[in-house]
Amino acid sequence: MLSAGEKKLASWSVREELSQSSRLRRSYYELLRDELDQFLLKYALVDSYNNFLAKKLPYPFVEKRELKPRARIPDVEYETQNAFLVIFVEDTIPAAHKKYIRFFDVNKTIKSNLLTSKSLTLSGKFDRNQKYLNSVHFFNFLSTLLPVDYALLIQRDPVSKKKDRYDLSHFHVRIDWPIAEAAEDLAKSLRYISKDLYEKEDKYAEDVQKKFFGYYGLPVMSGGRRTAAIVAAQYLKRIPCITTVYTGSSESRALIRISERGTSKSVLMKFTNTEINRIAEDNNIAPQTFKRNYVVASKKKDGICIFQTTYSFTTHSRPPDDGKLREINPDHYWLTVGGQYILPKPGVWKHHPVPLNVIYS
Repeated sequence: MLSAGEKKLASWSVREELSQSSRLRRSYYELLRDELDQFLLKYALVDSYNNFLAKKLPYPFVEKRELKPRARIPDVEYETQNAFLVIFVEDTIPAAHKKYIRFFDVNKTIKSNLLTSKSLTLSGKFDRNQKYLNSVHFFNFLSTLLPVDYALLIQRDPVSKKKDRYDLSHFHVRIDWPIAEAAEDLAKSLRYISKDLYEKEDKYAEDVQKKFFGYYGLPVMSGGRRTAAIVAAQYLKRIPCITTVYTGSSESRALIRISERGTSKSVLMKFTNTEINRIAEDNNIAPQTFKRNYVVASKKKDGICIFQTTYSFTTHSRPPDDGKLREINPDHYWLTVGGQYILPKPGVWKHHPVPLNVIYS
């Protein structure tokens, strides 16, 4: 449940506040999002690992310390790591928001635009229905567009005869809201400023912008797609529905997911055979069953799994219940580690995430 302060901050309605038709749409959106989660986990992590194997390059596994809040990530870009940005909206973004989320006729996912883009090569007969999430060819279409610069936009089709039909409506979507304005918007909602980013002089404004990155679990000066992701996530709070932003980063080697639940990071993590047997035993799973359903790749005697960290907000990153202005303390953490899990392999149906505390072990 949301706290009183969080209810003031949220632009979207919880399920209990929705009409029956809106509840059905929320359920459908979440079902589609579950499928998108599975596909992007594979694309961002498993497929990237296979890219490194194909080029006979060692995979740069994420160190545990990189998953801590405020951790610094090595400033290295790995071209073999799949990088992308996807925005998935429960409703349709009104045209009034095109000033900052730039989706126009010229970048709609129609055949003429796709052929014009020098980033794409399309061959064979063009299926105009493949952009819809309920199409059997949707994920093939998505795979083609993911490497394109900027973001892909998936939203509810407002003109479809079918209710609540979702499509990948636009590609090459730029997020043009300034970082300073996004940080100002967050700080105002959390009552660290009342009107303007610079109302308390330059040093305070700099602290606000640093905290903006920390609020979404990123180090300051993160790469372009990650910065665009958190700016988009902040801007989309203006739209009265839930949204999900996914980004795959060539620096963080992670799938970062930002939704109404907060931020999560999923990475590949290597475990020895002894560790895998112990994890399986601790969770009453037969070792072979664990390896079959959780190990996405093997390296000599080691098993490679998908490890996910979810992050929780602290009192300093929630709106104060009394609504009074307060001061930022740069030393205060805005995020804590909420959950740590080994995820089942993408596509595994019956097995649940396995809790495992490794970040602070």
